[in-house]
Amino acid sequence: MKKKNIAAAAFSSQSMTIFRLLLLLSFLFMTVIGVEAQTAGRLVDDEVTALREIKEQVGKKGWNFSIDPCSNDTSWATPKSNLMPSYNNSLICNCSFPGGVCHVSKLFLKGQDLAGVLPPSLAKLTYLKTVDFTRNYLGGTIPPEWTSMNLEYLSITVNNLSGPIPDYLGNIPTLIYVSIENNQFSGTVPPQLGRLVNLQNLILSNNNLTGELPVNLSSLTKLTEFRISQNNFVGKIPSFIQSWKQLQKLEIQASGLEGPIPSSISALSNLSELRISDLHGEGQEFPPLQDMTGMKRLMLRSCNISGTIPSAYLLEMNQLQILDLSFNRLQGKVPNLASLLSLNFMYLTSNLLTGPIPDWITSRDSRFQIDVSYNNFLESSVPPTCRENLNLFKSSSGHGNTILGECLKSFPCSEVDKYSLYINCGGKETTIGRIKYEADQETGGPANFSPRRDRWGFSSTGHFWDVNGTSNDYIANNVSVLKMNNSELYTSARLSPLSLTYYARCLANGNYTVRLHFAEIEIRGNKSYQSLGRRIFDVYIQEKLELENFDIAKIAHGVDQAAIMDFKAVLVQDKTLSIRFHWTGKGTTAVPQRGVYGPLISAISIESDFKPPDDGKNKISIVVGAVVSAVVITIVIIGILWWRFCSKSKKSWEQDLRDLDLQTGFFTFRQIKAATNNFNAANKIGEGGFGSVYKGILSDGTIIAVKQLSSRSKQGNREFVNEIGMISGLQHPNLVRLYGCCIEGNQLLLVYEYMENNSLARVLFGHEGSKLKLDWPTRQKICLGIAKGLAFLHEESTIKIVHRDIKATNVLLDTDLNPKISDFGLAKLDEEENTHISTRVAGTIGYMAPEYALWGYLTYKADVYSFGVVALEIVAGKNNMKYRPDENFVCLLDWALVLQQKGNLMELVDPKLESNFNREEAVRMIKIALLCTNPSPALRPTMSSVVSMLEGQTVVHELIMDPSIYNDELRLKALRDQFDYIQQMKESTSETQSLINSSNATWIGSSSTSAQDLYPISSVAR
Repeated sequence: MKKKNIAAAAFSSQSMTIFRLLLLLSFLFMTVIGVEAQTAGRLVDDEVTALREIKEQVGKKGWNFSIDPCSNDTSWATPKSNLMPSYNNSLICNCSFPGGVCHVSKLFLKGQDLAGVLPPSLAKLTYLKTVDFTRNYLGGTIPPEWTSMNLEYLSITVNNLSGPIPDYLGNIPTLIYVSIENNQFSGTVPPQLGRLVNLQNLILSNNNLTGELPVNLSSLTKLTEFRISQNNFVGKIPSFIQSWKQLQKLEIQASGLEGPIPSSISALSNLSELRISDLHGEGQEFPPLQDMTGMKRLMLRSCNISGTIPSAYLLEMNQLQILDLSFNRLQGKVPNLASLLSLNFMYLTSNLLTGPIPDWITSRDSRFQIDVSYNNFLESSVPPTCRENLNLFKSSSGHGNTILGECLKSFPCSEVDKYSLYINCGGKETTIGRIKYEADQETGGPANFSPRRDRWGFSSTGHFWDVNGTSNDYIANNVSVLKMNNSELYTSARLSPLSLTYYARCLANGNYTVRLHFAEIEIRGNKSYQSLGRRIFDVYIQEKLELENFDIAKIAHGVDQAAIMDFKAVLVQDKTLSIRFHWTGKGTTAVPQRGVYGPLISAISIESDFKPPDDGKNKISIVVGAVVSAVVITIVIIGILWWRFCSKSKKSWEQDLRDLDLQTGFFTFRQIKAATNNFNAANKIGEGGFGSVYKGILSDGTIIAVKQLSSRSKQGNREFVNEIGMISGLQHPNLVRLYGCCIEGNQLLLVYEYMENNSLARVLFGHEGSKLKLDWPTRQKICLGIAKGLAFLHEESTIKIVHRDIKATNVLLDTDLNPKISDFGLAKLDEEENTHISTRVAGTIGYMAPEYALWGYLTYKADVYSFGVVALEIVAGKNNMKYRPDENFVCLLDWALVLQQKGNLMELVDPKLESNFNREEAVRMIKIALLCTNPSPALRPTMSSVVSMLEGQTVVHELIMDPSIYNDELRLKALRDQFDYIQQMKESTSETQSLINSSNATWIGSSSTSAQDLYPISSVAR
């Protein structure tokens, strides 16, 4: 009996083993079938038919149904040109079904401006789980047919959908994610949404929803994200939010709901982001948030909160990155939150805080943004200097300048009052008629008050949430051609995500007229998703609310139209006038892209309603004072000249030159010789148009680059030093820094910072064995850096400079491959005493703009042309003048123009990048380069526009040019035009005659092989 049992057990064990092997083989067999189905499957015919119907219903173009949508051939969905970052035109299939059958599981139609309706035929894709129609212009409402689906992810964010939220949406219990943000939905939230028990994300922001939130929503116990901002709800924040124990993100900004914040919020211990703002109604003390130790972003703005700031549990939030308690009624002292090392942004703006400003705030690292403006701190605790990223504007209850800021004491008002002020907000200096609008191009910031002007300035508070912020966020640039009168005032504007105050000082007391210029230049007016935005904000003048819920486009009857608002009899009593623009959370925040909201102001003018006093005694005093001053100055000048040229006859010219300089450091020739080992050939690192360049090491270990220049007269040396003094004052992250100079005897030397990776040309065009390889992000960084450097030289620096010789060899790279422009300002120094620029052209063949090379006509646009050539070289990795694909092309630019006409720009991209680059960014960079190299200077963009386009903030308008600009006929025409021009000048100098002769006879290269042929030798002779 025992043996039988043993045998039976053995048989049973063997049977089980065989059974397991069979199961394993079956699983492997099915897996193989599944893999084959995924690689060789085909979409079922019913779903192909459904896709055809969906295409018609949404208004889609470009789907090629001769190709199976589930194949690996993505060309079935024709890509769109000028792709937006959010563009997505794709579907994902599940091909794991038996028999090689595929079903659509995910459908993405994002950022395509589809103008149809949400497609009812979507329900025919019975296996569909994910639908994303974000950023289109779809109308209608959610089709009832969708209730038969098993959808899990639904996003119809930023569309033109309207009507009430259909209650049958609650009949899709499989839904996990729902976003209907930024539409025109109205009415109440249907209680049926409480049936979506699997829902984790519910986003209803930026609609016209009303009524109270239904208590049925308390059933959504799996919620991790709930956003209802920018709506018109009524009632209080419901206490049933305590049911959402798993909630991580809660956003209730300008929702229409009233305070106070319910104490039941304390149950949400998993919150990492809490945003509540603009609550009306009953006030309260600080809500109980003590259990939310994982909090990272906390906003309780304009919530009518009083009492003190509770340091006890704020200090427990050791991951806190953003703390916004602005525009409340908080009192007492600021607690010590120095231990919160992750706290990058802190806004305590506009409260009733008292006591001294804590040392931990004033000594905080400048990387942290802290705003304590509009408070009542002790005047004695306000630092005497203003610091970037620490806003102390009106932070104390003192008197005079301290009300605005202690640092304004360094800008005292003169005895002569001012009676007007004109500011081109966010823009450059502009003259309209007889009025000059002052430039306002300083970057703003989250906590910015750094007055650099004696008469006016601005305070900026807040950062744009949900976007990766940059310093460019605070100035808007127009994205289309403006046709209104005085369009110069509206091409740019200053922005603020929360609060922006302009102040004018030193005004005579009395009544003034304030004129505010607005134009909506970010939101569009066409029938696209970019037109679905609403910018709404308030305007205060002298802290009086003058404009509430102001909508620029509504008042101006459209975008890109001027809205000018006049305010009469504005009283100035303490010589100061303030204008504040404030965002109260209303409008939209995601159109045309996320982060577009808040106040926008184009220009400000302030004029007195009374004439300046005409006091004869004052006139006499002024005249007498002026005469006495003139006499004194004359005596001083005579004394200095006598002392310099008579009494100090033994003083060296070199010492005189040193005295003339105010900004540049001086080096002795002995120092430079020691640093370069007596200009040893081994230390020579380059040869440029201005002289040789040597590497050197100073006695303190500083590595320098020394450029030798040709000597000149003593008077020339004086002018040289003055010019160098001004150039040395220009500092920008994308300019090579000039440390100083050396002038001894006939030695003229410039001392620069040393750039470890030499020039862009060496890296781009160097030999194959070069260790440095430029990947695509680095190339894009370099291109953008060059553009920013040129924009600074052209538009932002104290002295405006045209470089004249932008090329890859004049762009140097530091250790981190950051680009820095070299030799800026030197072309002007090399003009000697020649005042007619057309007779001396400084530049390099292949990079010079045609109008400059042929006629000597020089503007900032010449640098723009050169930049365009360099940008092409960066994309292609090829030298413009040395690259010729075949005998039909004369240079890289010529080839690019032909490829543009053929619609095949991607062929330009450097093969060394293989497929490791962003196609959209590459196309953008090439199109910008071709815009910059337009033969007509007037059609080239400015460098600030180039920066905006490279950063994706401005649309690139493609202009297809004819490559025949390089053919013989046009070259001969240009030659004849140049000759006629020179003849008309009737100049007889030998240089002019040489130019005429060389223009008739001497050319570089053959007549049909090179773009060099455009440029006569004399145009580039140095």
